[in-house]
Amino acid sequence: MNDSLSAAQAAYIKSYKYHKIKIQFYRIGILLLFLALWEVSARMAWIDDFIFSSPSKLLLCFYHMTTENNLFYHIGITLFETLVSFFLVMACSLLITILLWYSKSLTETLDPYLVVLNSLPKSALAPLLIVWLGANYKTIILTGMSVAIFGTILNLYIGFREVDEEKIKLIRTLGGNNSDALFKVILPANWANLIGLMKSNIGLCLVGVIIGEFIASKCGLGYLIIYGSQVFKLDWVILSILILCVIAMGLYGIIRSLEKRYLRQG
Repeated sequence: MNDSLSAAQAAYIKSYKYHKIKIQFYRIGILLLFLALWEVSARMAWIDDFIFSSPSKLLLCFYHMTTENNLFYHIGITLFETLVSFFLVMACSLLITILLWYSKSLTETLDPYLVVLNSLPKSALAPLLIVWLGANYKTIILTGMSVAIFGTILNLYIGFREVDEEKIKLIRTLGGNNSDALFKVILPANWANLIGLMKSNIGLCLVGVIIGEFIASKCGLGYLIIYGSQVFKLDWVILSILILCVIAMGLYGIIRSLEKRYLRQG
């Protein structure tokens, strides 16, 4: 029985690994096919390579921008602003949510304001922040935070509120206080929710930072996109957008790996 079970497990593992390899092959194949069609279309003049560029032109543009225009400096600025705004969003959201959980009166007072602030179009808020606080990297970080923080607080608080009340009552019956309930019941029950919010917030913070760089920055990928569109250097625009895609995928992949480690430990 054990031998047949082990054989079945081995067959399942082999099938699963084959499936993962097949999916990766399909993904890479689609990407390569797209790049090949893009290059051929540009060379055959099926599309205007001035407007749509081509993979070969983008590679040449990448080389020139790294040697002449400090491309990695601009990437580093955008990445720094994104990571700082992301960590501040998560830390501030968690702190404010804990305060709301501790005080029902505070929750009832602030709830309508949080809903209104979360529903505001953040692209409209960014110019005001820049006028009020000045055109600097701190304002851009705050713009990145504004895109994600209010929704994160609301979602985290819903997760806190949905924790089984019987577990909290048990903690208090055994002589525990609110801090014990928070660290032994509320937070452990919300780790999965917290990681899910991290996965969505890393992209939102990147969007917020780019919005800030569009409006008031002399560096960063958002600045390169706006400047390139103004002087019709569309290779700069497309290359910057592709780099943003790579950054977003990389940051998401890091958080996804943390999620997998958490699930294995759980």
